[in-house]
Amino acid sequence: MLSARSRIAVVGGGPGGLYFAALAKQLDPQRDITVWERNPPDETFGFGVVFSDETLGGIEHADPAIHRALEAEFARWDDIDVHCPGGEVITSGGHGFAAIGRVRLLRILADHCVESGVRVRHGAEAPPADELAATHDLVVAADGRNSAIRTKHADTFRPSYETRRCRYMWLGTDKVFDAFTFVVRETPHGVMQVHAYPYDKTGSTLIVEMHDDVWRRAGYESPDLAPGENDEPAIARCAEIFADVLSGHRLRGKHSRWINFTTVRCETWRHDNVVLLGDAAHTAHFSIGSGTKLAMEDALALAACLSEQPTLDTALDAYETERRPVVLSTQRAAQASLEWFENLGQYTSQEPEQFAFNILTRSRRVTYDNLWLRDPEFAERMDHWYARHEVARGVVDGPPVVRPPMFHPFQLRELTLKNRVIVSPMDMYSSEDGVPNDFHLVHLGSKALGGAGLVMTEMVCVSPTGRITPGCGGLYTDGQQAAWARIADFTHTHTTAKIGMQLGHSGRKGSTKLMWEGMDEPLPSGNWEVVGPSPLPYSPVNAAPRELTRADLAEIRSQFADAARRADAAGYDLLELHCAHGYLLSSFLSPLTNQRADAYGGSLEHRLRFPLEVFDTIRAVWPSGKPMSVRISATDWHPGGVDADDAVRIARAFADHGADAIDVSTGQVVSEERPAYGRSYQTPYADRIRQEIPDIAVIAVGAISSYDDVNSLLLAGRADLCALGRTHLYDPQWTLHAAAEQGFVGPETEPFAAWPVQFQAGSRRPAAGRADGPKPRLELIRSPSTSTRHQRWRPDGM
Repeated sequence: MLSARSRIAVVGGGPGGLYFAALAKQLDPQRDITVWERNPPDETFGFGVVFSDETLGGIEHADPAIHRALEAEFARWDDIDVHCPGGEVITSGGHGFAAIGRVRLLRILADHCVESGVRVRHGAEAPPADELAATHDLVVAADGRNSAIRTKHADTFRPSYETRRCRYMWLGTDKVFDAFTFVVRETPHGVMQVHAYPYDKTGSTLIVEMHDDVWRRAGYESPDLAPGENDEPAIARCAEIFADVLSGHRLRGKHSRWINFTTVRCETWRHDNVVLLGDAAHTAHFSIGSGTKLAMEDALALAACLSEQPTLDTALDAYETERRPVVLSTQRAAQASLEWFENLGQYTSQEPEQFAFNILTRSRRVTYDNLWLRDPEFAERMDHWYARHEVARGVVDGPPVVRPPMFHPFQLRELTLKNRVIVSPMDMYSSEDGVPNDFHLVHLGSKALGGAGLVMTEMVCVSPTGRITPGCGGLYTDGQQAAWARIADFTHTHTTAKIGMQLGHSGRKGSTKLMWEGMDEPLPSGNWEVVGPSPLPYSPVNAAPRELTRADLAEIRSQFADAARRADAAGYDLLELHCAHGYLLSSFLSPLTNQRADAYGGSLEHRLRFPLEVFDTIRAVWPSGKPMSVRISATDWHPGGVDADDAVRIARAFADHGADAIDVSTGQVVSEERPAYGRSYQTPYADRIRQEIPDIAVIAVGAISSYDDVNSLLLAGRADLCALGRTHLYDPQWTLHAAAEQGFVGPETEPFAAWPVQFQAGSRRPAAGRADGPKPRLELIRSPSTSTRHQRWRPDGM
């Protein structure tokens, strides 16, 4: 705890700095606190500030007086209007926004500071950072995204800056919108968009944004403007382009010019007695309205930690420990949102309903279930639309029937999957000489009994030296074929699931220990030769692979063909070719692992040659009525490797050769990778492939853990099917439980969520603490918003 009469310097008089100063003074009136703000009181960037209910709740608890002052002036609304490409407007209600003019917010906070005894020095540059640190017990750097203090101590803070690919301009208008408004406009230059929201009874914030490429094609420029000067020609042109949105109202600027958003991240937020707060420490894209929210939440946490902790060191550590996970989560959501807007052009062909749902769920914080709570009429409309849409595009036999999205069937060639859930391939490392055993029967059989539409085997290897570990399954002997057939027979006899086999070759990642003995570590003895496109080891401790000759390639093609014939004879319904995760075919695709100088290396077209030859060889012997999928790594997570652009080209190549589905994973190609893990972190790659190659089914995989995630991904059009791995290890009956939790039970659910007859008594077991079983969704939702604007969206019956 800072001692009585401690001196605190706050550099930056934005919402975060002022709110911290007010709270810190309130918690200890003896503190000597000064705020330096170089701009005059009414000179600020932007027009309005949006708050969430969560943030407002924290403000109310910490300082009821400030909350009352803000509450008296908030503009409040519930609806989001989406002006879709083509002009249709779709509204979703129940979202609950509160906004206030930025100048008014700063005035309220500054007045509160002065009333509390804080010195607020507007129009004054703060003394140098070193001088402040020497003369004050604590220096709070709240000096914004271009923080001079962060730059001064960059060696300690270790900031990174990621400049994004859209240009935007922050503007104001005297038009008062009655909803948070997204306008998406297709122009001769490309797609432009507006984000607009009211902040009081006199005006609204309006942000114009477009991709860099669109900005250049439109002929915009970055003129040499004086500090504070507006780009008036650009403002006039924006007013012209969006004249119908403005309805005759003015568009005005305030320090308004074209800028690219930069995401700021810091390795640490403190340097001795100097601490970063708000945009000085971190930024998050404006499309989720988080900048001021994060700054004020930082202020609240820092003030509390200074009063709760025994020393300044422990207080600053506690502050960062508390706030960093929240900030990282918000930055991940903001990253998803900004990337969605960067790629906005790929969604403009979606039907209006799907486009609206997509924009609402872009950050993954608003989801299908969440929309059922906020606006059940909108969510119900989406369910009806999806049922019609899936019949119309031929993946579901008609007539359309409304059900949770994940329980719609899906057609691949002559194979019908009863729902959209796949048990992802997961290596079990429990075979003996490549032969699966009772463990595999129970493992895969339990998942088939658990309700998934498709159960995939682990990667089944096409040769003894194509195994990853001694415990990996194979399909190159009659004994192995018989053992795999036993599993397929069980699945077809006792369940309504389909079963697929994934075929692969370990390549340079072979001859390693079982996963729990040391993942990717070489065997201590009994090693076999590993092979690859080039003699590059996976890591310094792994053996260098022998570079494959043309004769070797021909032999491996033959091994894949033989395994495919055996998979068909064993009764498997679908075959997946494993071209991901750094195994043999994946290592041909990546320039990081394929440095051949012949026809199988060099350009992506050449690197694709061998994987496509293997695919063609398999497709020629695999029955024409049975589908084939291909798993790819859509990024290597390493500079110079496969990226999202390459992934689209790879997927298109396999589609052109007859693949029915692309299973989109990422990484595991090089040991030095730097993945950006997070919820559903691989789905943007699946999304892009699905938008650019609409004629092939796309399987999303990776950190998808809830039925809400699955429903949201399907409804938004980001995937056709969802593969879940660890989720099914935790709960083999996950799909059946998902159906029950959504109220999708009873005879009408057959066969989409079919409980085995032996289990049916459990399908209606009352939930703990309740006298009856799961209720239909509409009985579980809370009352919708009092807003009536969205009621016009009550869907028509079918």
